[in-house]
Amino acid sequence: MSTALGRVAPPLVLGAVVLLVWQLVVEVGNIDAYVLPSPADILGEITAYLPVLVSATVVTGVNALVGLVVGTVLGAAFAVAASTWRALDELVAPLVAVLAVIPIVALAPVLYTMFGAGEQTARQVVASVAVYVPVFVTTLRGLRQTTPVQRDLMRAYAATRRQVMRAVRLPAAVPFLATGVRIASSLAVISALVAEYFGGPRGGLGSYITSSAAQSDYARAWSYVVAAVVLGLVFYVGTTALETYVLARRRR
Repeated sequence: MSTALGRVAPPLVLGAVVLLVWQLVVEVGNIDAYVLPSPADILGEITAYLPVLVSATVVTGVNALVGLVVGTVLGAAFAVAASTWRALDELVAPLVAVLAVIPIVALAPVLYTMFGAGEQTARQVVASVAVYVPVFVTTLRGLRQTTPVQRDLMRAYAATRRQVMRAVRLPAAVPFLATGVRIASSLAVISALVAEYFGGPRGGLGSYITSSAAQSDYARAWSYVVAAVVLGLVFYVGTTALETYVLARRRR
């Protein structure tokens, strides 16, 4: 208990100090709200619009979660296939490179045209694309971690390719997959959030941030930013806990 408190206390203290300094700088410097609203003003907006904040966070969170799940499944599946067939690996590698550099600002409007501006599908696809790349790369790296001794042993037992995959390669790749999911979790939230800036149905955090800023409600826009930060932390903490659990089971 004391160890956990020792880990949590320093970030909390630092956060409190940052907020206090932020409040003092805004008040003493008489900084305009459009430049930087004070934490007190942001807290007031959070309190006043809490139901809307929760609703918007759920919308963005669902889109990010769908993208995380779909991107993880596709990334892991293609990694397994690419590690099994070299020809497929050579075909998929350029595709992964292309997906890694596609800007969301260009992809989101195109997907809204494809799937309809009134659907959440485009945002989920954007999140899936962002998740796919790190999951594919890390999982493929894990599948290639088998040692020559392991391969020779399986060959001595006349194991089939499927048996080698199930008994040796997949267990070796699981920690890498968990790490990839942790890395991708933040990307899923960011991608879903950014995709909301460029159209689609109103309701997500990104939509409310842009509309609040356009209406000069800067403290309210920051309140949605705070909600986005909290959502990202929830995803990150959840996937970090999953990674810790996987690594702990592997050590047994």
